[in-house]
Amino acid sequence: MVAGVLAVLGAAPLVLPRVGMGYLVFIAVLAASNVIVAVGLNLLVGSTGLVSLGHAGFVAIGAYASSLLAGRLGLPWYLAWLAAAAICAGWGFLVGVPALRLTGPYLAVATLGFGIAVYQVLTNWTDLSGGRMGLAVVPLSLGLAGLTHTQQLYYVSVAVAAVLTWMAYNLTRSHVGRAWAAVRDSDIAAEVTGVNLTWYKTLAFAVSAAYAGVAGAIVAQAMRHLEPQAFTFLESITYFAMIVIGGLGTVTGAIIGALVLTLLPHVLSDLRQWLPVVYGSMIILMMAVEPAGLYGRWLRVKWYCKAWPL
Repeated sequence: MVAGVLAVLGAAPLVLPRVGMGYLVFIAVLAASNVIVAVGLNLLVGSTGLVSLGHAGFVAIGAYASSLLAGRLGLPWYLAWLAAAAICAGWGFLVGVPALRLTGPYLAVATLGFGIAVYQVLTNWTDLSGGRMGLAVVPLSLGLAGLTHTQQLYYVSVAVAAVLTWMAYNLTRSHVGRAWAAVRDSDIAAEVTGVNLTWYKTLAFAVSAAYAGVAGAIVAQAMRHLEPQAFTFLESITYFAMIVIGGLGTVTGAIIGALVLTLLPHVLSDLRQWLPVVYGSMIILMMAVEPAGLYGRWLRVKWYCKAWPL
């Protein structure tokens, strides 16, 4: 089965353009970037219990940092991506410091302020970001003749998303993941058992921000021209909706939520102006009916089917 899935993923960017569905390759690139953001955000919110409503700011930093490093300093794209992830991790560590004293809605407001601040800086610091005129992005190249930029980006983004998802899955099963779960369940109990709250809370922010930075680099390559308007508060809400709708606390749930909310705007293209209302309604409905998200509902159905007498 795994071999079949890999074969389909490998052949998709070659076959789809020939049947007039090349736009799906671009959507797959966006889906891969959203999966990376959602998986990283789920490590922070679902695994550690820390709320972030400013993750679009980290994505923006990753997008602009990778583009500036490649365009102005001439770094290869892979080094620019790694540097963007490291820069975002540093900012995530700094943003995580208030998490040591703030919880709940207070932490959410603090992270919201960070996202808005990043947007304002990118809008007004024209020498750095180009302001509202935008910033051109140097396209990556794998040296594969006969493949378009989008096709090459597809292979890179899907591979990176798979690796980072695998790393997140293993991280949640390690001692770090168990420490994050202890922090989520009870700060006091975790500290009593020897968990260093300062280290693990800031580490969760740093790791989550690094994931967002890599996703931002992919977004920059997909857009080919960056504008601050692409990283607004609505984007942060969309990322948050992905993990809530998919299922908090599980890597699989984050992937499901990312895929659903990547495809939803294209399915509801005629109702694009109502998407914020749709997202908000879905979050409310999911929290009221199925707090475990779509993945949790799927597990319930699977367990019910197994328990049903034949």
